[in-house]
Amino acid sequence: MKFSCEKYLLQSAIVIASRAAASKSPIQALEGLLLEADSDLKITGYDLKKGIYTYVAADIAETGSVIINARFLGEMIRKLPDGIVTFSTDDANGVKVKCGRSEYNFVSMSTEDYPEMPGVEGLNTLRLSQKTLRSMINQTIFAVSDNDSRPIYTGTLFEKNGNELTLVSVDGYRLAKRSETLETSDGRDCSFVVPGNALSDLERICEDKDDAVAISVGAKHISFSIGDTVLVSRRLEGDFLNYRKSIPENFRYVVKVNRLEFMSVIDRVALIISERNTNPVHMFFNDGSIDCTCTTPIGNAEDTCSCTGSGDGLEIGFNDRYLMDALKAAGKDELLFCLNTASSPCVVKAADGTESFTYMILPVRLRAGD
Repeated sequence: MKFSCEKYLLQSAIVIASRAAASKSPIQALEGLLLEADSDLKITGYDLKKGIYTYVAADIAETGSVIINARFLGEMIRKLPDGIVTFSTDDANGVKVKCGRSEYNFVSMSTEDYPEMPGVEGLNTLRLSQKTLRSMINQTIFAVSDNDSRPIYTGTLFEKNGNELTLVSVDGYRLAKRSETLETSDGRDCSFVVPGNALSDLERICEDKDDAVAISVGAKHISFSIGDTVLVSRRLEGDFLNYRKSIPENFRYVVKVNRLEFMSVIDRVALIISERNTNPVHMFFNDGSIDCTCTTPIGNAEDTCSCTGSGDGLEIGFNDRYLMDALKAAGKDELLFCLNTASSPCVVKAADGTESFTYMILPVRLRAGD
């Protein structure tokens, strides 16, 4: 194998494919990247749960393939000077890499040990823009569970209903939902759950532009095609929460807040909360104001956020981090806090009437001395 390629193109592709390479595996080849030179250069990372491959424009002098440790390859290319990078291999798995006056010679891994990535049958196909999918993931992924005792909730539900796509994440304490209209689809409704770590990689790969992402849904795997890059992930199996029945529809109190002001108030009050001193933030929803207080062994803090509407003095305790995650992701300047009782879920929506983003959080049961 022999090829040459611009360093910045090669480096970008290696960073993308490395997201799917195993950090540590009994199969050493999975810690590497598979480089295949044919009409183009294809670089693949695969850890048996998800795989990413991307194509790079390169001058192919001799076809062939090679596996190189992902971490070593990434560091090597990063440290090379700018310019054209040339790769060549010999029959003894030896690799020579040259760029300017810099040269590396090392031994690669055997390509025979690299498992084949599963194909996706494409029973259903969806399409939407990169920036839309990126935004949808950003507004829901923070609520994905990190508890492996319920594997289905370590991923995000994708639900296609008509021409609408909805993403839902839950972790037992909160729920985040985002809906958008699809650009195109093949007309069949479907639902599937994508692991959170695959979505984190997908969010980084997607750019803030209108170019489309094609989602192919198979029986056991899903693929996301973004330009010259394809991410393939297994589907999570199990019964996902019926989110429609979980989100309240009627509320006794609805107050409107400025998102940035509320974030600042919570941030100041939560300053005395730490890993050792975890207490909820008390919120009193009064007429025209939300009074926030917190008491820990460190001391106490209080602040007030203005609002429109009244909660008749309703007192609720919230986990400060859960609230801040939602406020950061909401993306709207004005939000509605929809409330019933001190023990029922709080629902956060955009005040402008758009229903694209919905967040639900369970309150913390308050005890004397909290």
